[in-house]
Amino acid sequence: MQRSPLAPLGFPYLPPIEGVTLRVARARYKTWDRCDLTFVTLDEGASVAGVTTTSKCPSPEVEWCREALVLGKARALVVNAGNSNAFTGNRGRAAVEAIAARVAGHLSCQPSDVFVSSTGVIGVPLPIDKAEAGLDAAFAAEPCGWEDVAKTIGTTDTFEKGAVTTAVVGGKTVSLVGVIKGSGMIAPDMATMLGYVFTDAAVDPAFLQRALSDANTRSFSCITVDSDTSTSDTVLAFATGKAGNTPLTDDDSDGADAFRAALADLCLRLAHLVVRDGEGASKFIRIDVEGAESDASAHRIALSIANSPLVKTAIAGEDANWGRIVMAVGKAGEPADRDRLAITFGGVQVASGGLAVEGYDEAPVAAHLKGQEIEIGVDLGLGEGRATVWTCDLTHGYISINADYRS
Repeated sequence: MQRSPLAPLGFPYLPPIEGVTLRVARARYKTWDRCDLTFVTLDEGASVAGVTTTSKCPSPEVEWCREALVLGKARALVVNAGNSNAFTGNRGRAAVEAIAARVAGHLSCQPSDVFVSSTGVIGVPLPIDKAEAGLDAAFAAEPCGWEDVAKTIGTTDTFEKGAVTTAVVGGKTVSLVGVIKGSGMIAPDMATMLGYVFTDAAVDPAFLQRALSDANTRSFSCITVDSDTSTSDTVLAFATGKAGNTPLTDDDSDGADAFRAALADLCLRLAHLVVRDGEGASKFIRIDVEGAESDASAHRIALSIANSPLVKTAIAGEDANWGRIVMAVGKAGEPADRDRLAITFGGVQVASGGLAVEGYDEAPVAAHLKGQEIEIGVDLGLGEGRATVWTCDLTHGYISINADYRS
């Protein structure tokens, strides 16, 4: 598959995280000759937090993770690519239980210490025999690097996605590394796609959960590719405690603010990478809404714009059709006043007070839309609410990829 034109030049260097060992293997869930099973082990004492899809049709893996997250500890992560195991009834649950049991036996831990994710086609039970054979191969495999993991968890992704940052916590420098997959069926309603963050910081599970949930509201829940929320969406954060800092337990802990900021930054960069790999995408779009009655209202209006096929195709066609922005604001179901609305493209005001700007020159806007980085601004003139959402355009490439997805 051709690499997205919005992709970064290459995969960044992501350092090892002490207490984390990475392995990949071939389970052959599809007729491809590539690794499609990821096996990550964590030293004893690792804490975990997570956010999962709000879909009412979640996969057995999502349900398993929700149950395990309550305990706050982890020893392993297994990610299957090519089969989402969603909408598969008891057979799907049996596959998850078999995976967790096999890993637990290998590590001499509890099945609840094993977190499982699967991604791919919906409605096909995950074959237990392939999963177990893939696990056995992973148990025997040599440790690998982050780029191998990022590649193995992908499905329709055109490039591997990862990011790293650091923070000073209690006088110790801690590292945070994240890998993520996602390209289509991307619409935020908690988190979206599959993402995994690993840190050597010592973090209490409850604090880690609060920090991740807060980071999610400003990152994964602010992106959309196609308005479709997956049945398998999961973002998990693991903390090994190997950095030697005094454990973070609450917001008064030394370095708590720095850790929160680092995690939020990492999540936002990972979220942006997903948008940049949106299926068929050719433009990365930032939508800023201000002047709404509340932040929540601004967020819903921004998503209405970002998810509009008419807006997205106009951007793909490099057409400065601001009337489609008006349409998307009006249909959002949020307070709005036509005669107070103002719209900008690339910082150039094109409409204000319910009318096109007098003497509006479309040339600089047209030039802006020919680029790959597009900015749309909306001011409702009603209050102090504001929000930012990121999306991509909608091209024929999206149709081509998804029309052939199961073949």
